[in-house]
Amino acid sequence: MNTTQTSSLPSSLTVTHVLAELLERLEHSAVPVGADQYRSIVSRLASALKEAEPGRELGALLDSHPAAAEMYENTHYQHAGLCRSPLDPALAAERQARQAIERAMRQPNQGTTHGQS
Repeated sequence: MNTTQTSSLPSSLTVTHVLAELLERLEHSAVPVGADQYRSIVSRLASALKEAEPGRELGALLDSHPAAAEMYENTHYQHAGLCRSPLDPALAAERQARQAIERAMRQPNQGTTHGQS
């Protein structure tokens, strides 16, 4: 049985933790989830994350709940960007994109014909 412990969290994060757990379950559910149910959990979690005090406890909660962490990043993007995203994969993706663009720019234009009006 997978049990979660909220007793070590400050009382202000207890509801946030429960909502984050629910979102993780919905995200990984093998059974289809109703849109209203999903929207309700996401809306409540967004509100709870907005009110949560940044700190070690919130960081630990977000580290253990990837869907909540993604929501947190999205709702705090204007202030911190993708502050919780690992930097190495982002840099690797940027490097690959840059290499692909450079390869495409070096290839001659295929399918174009010269001298036709």
